[in-house]
Amino acid sequence: MVRNKRGITLDLTRPQGLALAKRLLVGADIVVSNYSVDVLPKLGLGYDVLRTLNPRLVMMSMSAFGADSLHRDCRANGSTLEQASGLPSVIGSSDEPPVMSHTAFGDPVGGLNGCAAVLVALIHACNTGQGQFIDLAQIECMMPFAAPWITVQSIGGMPPTRYGNRHPQFVPHGCFRCSGEDNWIVVAATDADMWRRLALLISRPDWAADASLKSAEARWAIEDAIETGIAAWTLTRDADEALSELQAVKVAAGVARLPIDLLNDRHLRSRAFLQEVERAFIGLHPQPSMPIREGARPYAIRTAPPTLGRHNREILSGLLGLSDAEIAQLVRENIIGTAMLSEGELARAKKASSD
Repeated sequence: MVRNKRGITLDLTRPQGLALAKRLLVGADIVVSNYSVDVLPKLGLGYDVLRTLNPRLVMMSMSAFGADSLHRDCRANGSTLEQASGLPSVIGSSDEPPVMSHTAFGDPVGGLNGCAAVLVALIHACNTGQGQFIDLAQIECMMPFAAPWITVQSIGGMPPTRYGNRHPQFVPHGCFRCSGEDNWIVVAATDADMWRRLALLISRPDWAADASLKSAEARWAIEDAIETGIAAWTLTRDADEALSELQAVKVAAGVARLPIDLLNDRHLRSRAFLQEVERAFIGLHPQPSMPIREGARPYAIRTAPPTLGRHNREILSGLLGLSDAEIAQLVRENIIGTAMLSEGELARAKKASSD
């Protein structure tokens, strides 16, 4: 998220853009690179260069596999990282091929790990005056996702079982269709008492009274029948209605929200999590808050995410003291800008840079 941030554009392949970047980095505390490992060094912005400009600088590289990896030269995206983490081989059903979620876990999970690393390094820099280089591999940040299956297979030697919506310990555990279009609810019974309450709720007192079904192992034998019984009950109810009834008898359940539903989610509204902000070209639209807070209200979103080059003048003039004439010259030469360059403009800029 880049809300509450300022943004500029700089063509780092041109000497003028590179020089301006170095001037900004002299007064910076942190540099974060989300490029592959060789991009910034090739531009002349490797840590060996930057630490001579600013010894207190903390620099973090967030590449896919890390600077000294066997795969350091591999190009990666979210799906590449996901398959390398082992996740596709443990989710989905046993009769299906590996399943990709395509949610690009590497970026947000790497970001959380990177934030912790940078903060620790920043404390060190404040105490000692010495910065450092942090080499973060996004794939390694995803290893905890696969840890349970690694542990199980290491102990038992058997390949991991893929359960789909079912669970290796809890029965029932699944996603059930409700009334209406594409409405679903997840239901789980995590102990014998919860199972009994669930059975009574869905009008199966015979299951609730059957002492032999107190154990999950016994319920596995009739798991298909149990799921059919739950589905018959959920199909007669709206998802939120089913949720209220299940939670009222202390059965673990949650509506499987569609992403678009989150914009009007009652929980998020009760927390004022989505804040309305005004942004150029878009207008008034919701932006997520930080998920942590000190008081009853979320931290305010002071400014919307910047559009391309939104703060060029503010930063170059305010931080570096460039004059209006100098900034205008940078615009004419396409060193900075507020719009994507056409292919022709890019070609001309590259030619000018090489001349």
